[in-house]
Amino acid sequence: MNHVMMIAQALDVNPAQVQTTIELLDAGNTLPFIARYRKEMTGGLDEDEIRRLQEMLHHLRSLDDRRQTILTSIEEQGKLTPDLSAQLAAAQTLNELEDLYLPYRPKRRTRAALAREKGLTELADLILQQARLRQSEAQIAAPYLNADVPTVEAAFAGARDIVAETISDDARVRGGVREKALKWSVLRSEKIADAADEKNVYATYYQFELRVDRLQPHQVLAINRGEAEKVLRVRLELVERDWLAPIHAVYRPDQRSPLAGQLELAITDAAKRLLLPAIERDVRATLTEHAETHAIGVFALNLRGLLNQPPLADHVVMGIDPAYRTGCKVAVIDATGKVLATETIFPHEPQRRWQEAKQSLLRLITKYGVTLIAIGNGTASRETEQLAAELTAADRHYLMINEAGASVYSASPLARAELPDLDVTLRGAVSIARRVLDPLAELVKIDPKSIGVGLYQHDVNQKQLAEKLDAVVEATVNRVGVDVNTASVALLTHVAGIGPKLAERIIEHRDREGIFSSRAELKKVQGLGPKAFEQAAGFLRVRSGKNPLDASAIHPESYAIAAALLERAGLDLHTPPAQRADPLNALRQRQPIEQLAAELGTGVPTLLDIFEQLVRPGRDPREDLPAPILRRDVLSIEALQNGMILNGTVRNVVDFGAFVDIGVKQDGLLHRSQIPRGRTLNVGDVIEVEILSIERERGRIGLGWVGS
Repeated sequence: MNHVMMIAQALDVNPAQVQTTIELLDAGNTLPFIARYRKEMTGGLDEDEIRRLQEMLHHLRSLDDRRQTILTSIEEQGKLTPDLSAQLAAAQTLNELEDLYLPYRPKRRTRAALAREKGLTELADLILQQARLRQSEAQIAAPYLNADVPTVEAAFAGARDIVAETISDDARVRGGVREKALKWSVLRSEKIADAADEKNVYATYYQFELRVDRLQPHQVLAINRGEAEKVLRVRLELVERDWLAPIHAVYRPDQRSPLAGQLELAITDAAKRLLLPAIERDVRATLTEHAETHAIGVFALNLRGLLNQPPLADHVVMGIDPAYRTGCKVAVIDATGKVLATETIFPHEPQRRWQEAKQSLLRLITKYGVTLIAIGNGTASRETEQLAAELTAADRHYLMINEAGASVYSASPLARAELPDLDVTLRGAVSIARRVLDPLAELVKIDPKSIGVGLYQHDVNQKQLAEKLDAVVEATVNRVGVDVNTASVALLTHVAGIGPKLAERIIEHRDREGIFSSRAELKKVQGLGPKAFEQAAGFLRVRSGKNPLDASAIHPESYAIAAALLERAGLDLHTPPAQRADPLNALRQRQPIEQLAAELGTGVPTLLDIFEQLVRPGRDPREDLPAPILRRDVLSIEALQNGMILNGTVRNVVDFGAFVDIGVKQDGLLHRSQIPRGRTLNVGDVIEVEILSIERERGRIGLGWVGS
């Protein structure tokens, strides 16, 4: 089955859609561009489907490259047969390919290799064939005795080494045992005596066993980490009947042969010395791969939720980066993100200058007209929340902000370039404040791995994690769109077709020539050629420019269609969007959309997108999501009671549930058993929950689902 058919089958789509999408990708088109502006060609595949297609295509092509390498290697050895070539061509997984290649892979000097050098290959073949000879073992071995093989036992020991390696290297055996092990083997872990684990982080796994097909991804990653930190000893066990059956299916002792006992000994040796250790490594690797894929997927989903949090525009924001001994760093920014003032206050231990800190904040609030206070959720955050609560008013609230990555940004070259006059400690407060105005624009400045909305993110494949998270950032940035006249280098870098170098050139051109008055002016940027313009233009916005369409998500290639559509509705480009809806809807009702699209020379999906953008140009999709919870008072864990109903914000989603900020120092856990079947939670979701349990001493809060 070729790649197109395999991908089409896996995605349950038409092969023609797959073929066209592959051609678009191979022609250098970016994924966001294909998903948004080539819907007619892809048959309407969405961004997630195209990304899956792209990943599958990369995997299949990598498999083909490995297949060709193996074929070449075996052919150079002069051992490639038509049957083996057909088996390699039919292999659909890397494991299948490597199993077939194993007997031909160049090896170090193994026991079997030494035995072959001693001339024992024919004796090994007799054992494998279970020859029904009318001779004793001594008589069978006699022809193979020499100076290097002085005894009958030495002859059979060497021959058994060859047989054991042959059995272990057999693709049929290895595949069968691996299949059994992935289903029936048991993973056991125990604490290593005298291992350091002062906080009993791995206590759950001190005496632990579970069948591998029942292991959860977070358990696999926790056990792996405990093993790496030399706290846990881990082993995989497969009972004899499960590894013996696949071997006997290919190599079964024949009790009518005098060599049956030799084969039985070789089978046991093959299993315990060669096969089972290799299968254990394979199974552990498979478990880890699946666990990492799952963990990366959870991290990506959480990051998407965090990046999609709605911006709170038009606020003068006071950002506070809390701390004890070194003081709370304070920054005030205006509605554009410009820094108006910074200060350091010391309300907490050991200084405890509470009233002085309060007066300093009041002075800044009054002077700059602060309408919202944003507090980082790190050390001393809840104590600082109490301070903010004393400063709230009818028109002024506070909210808690995920500060993960703020310190990473503060010390970055980008932060030094953006805030050269600020101390590194104060830049974090600026970042926290700016995350209120536009979470996406600020969070793209930080390595996604530092944002901290995952589980075991440091234990997974870092290359795959980075690729997945970068894909989430790219998808979100392009879905929202970027104002080319205000965007940072970090934000522009993620626009389809741009990249870091071109982003810097756009900023340099803007600084040198002034703001862009149209999308067309982007063509004047050095290095931004026709292909880059085609890919990027639709995702870049020029507000208040010469052409109102430049502020929309309509691609310049469709401007003529948009103008013709407006003309048919009795409108023009300068008709305010609020006045366009009724005439455009009336136009749609007068004739079928398919007919209208054909007359205008476009496809239905593109025409529908143009309709939407003409009515609501450049609409930010984040505006449709619930706004963050703004607070005016502090709730302590002591004030909680079972049965209380509260609104909360999802802060992190993990395998076993979701952590929800309900306004107290500790996030509550909404266990997965409390989440309705089929309901998916995302970071940033605002939900209604009930207090089910409170462990004040341990700071644990159990939550139940109330929201619809």
